[in-house]
Amino acid sequence: MTRAARTLGAAAPPLHAQRSPRSGMLVVDKPTDMTSHDVVRRVRGRYHVAGGHLGTLDPGASGLLLVALGAATRCANVWQGGEKTYEATVRFGVVTSTQDLEGDVLETRPVLLDEASIRAASRSMVGEIDQVPPMVSALKVRGERLYKMARRGEVVERAARRVRIAEWTWLGFDLPDARFRVRCSGGTYVRTLAHDLGAALGSGAALAALRRLRSEPFGLERAVRLADLEEGDAETVWAESSYSMEEILAALPSVRLSERDVLTIGYGGSVRVPCAEARAVPLGAGPRSVALVDGAGTALGLGEALACPAGPGFVTVCPHLVFPWAVREGRL
Repeated sequence: MTRAARTLGAAAPPLHAQRSPRSGMLVVDKPTDMTSHDVVRRVRGRYHVAGGHLGTLDPGASGLLLVALGAATRCANVWQGGEKTYEATVRFGVVTSTQDLEGDVLETRPVLLDEASIRAASRSMVGEIDQVPPMVSALKVRGERLYKMARRGEVVERAARRVRIAEWTWLGFDLPDARFRVRCSGGTYVRTLAHDLGAALGSGAALAALRRLRSEPFGLERAVRLADLEEGDAETVWAESSYSMEEILAALPSVRLSERDVLTIGYGGSVRVPCAEARAVPLGAGPRSVALVDGAGTALGLGEALACPAGPGFVTVCPHLVFPWAVREGRL
């Protein structure tokens, strides 16, 4: 392509010429006895597009699993830190190697508890608390996943992490089992909450069941069951259970670009935007802190807004990720 053809005044490829119809987020209601990767593999096979999950669910857990497809895989970090909501069952009187009932039983104890003592102990765990990740987690220590070490029988020291428990509601008691709902920050291990609750009560406890209901801002409202995904019409499933790029980026502050600026962004260049077009956009918040959209609201990529040397009436918008359908050949 000649330099003349790359100027802003020259004709450019249509904006949506390369847009994949499979860029977005599919919400799956994961069944038990299946890994998160197994679900992703089946989704990929159904839609023949690259994908990955956001937030692992253990094989024994069910519920909301977000599968990013196409361009959505490149901006997954936007949603990974969202607050989570789970429903769980805890079994008192047992301590296991994995903090759930899948592991080896290390100890059994009598359950001399009542509802009042359990409720009181859980109230002390609401708010910001320090939590030591379990050995069966996917965190890395010295470059290796903890669960791989655990499979070899190794136990290594893990640093405690600060997590936030926003809500802990008890749903029913049938001791030694009890059901609860918890709303917590991303990175919280519910199995460890159960284990630590049992330790505080002196009875020991392990997680008996877990179901994820929400990973903000997504819930199970649109979720598709795996059987329906594989047996139903692919187009209908996508229409009913997916979120478009525009929907999944709606939680971010956005900058609406002019037609000229759309071209510049597509060539990888930064643009100067009037503050009126960038209201409530934070400055210097990180390379993927702002959604870039065109006049029709179509998502073009992610970037960062910076103070503009030209004066207080403008901001400089720097693209850090441009989606394939917005990319132009060559450079300005």
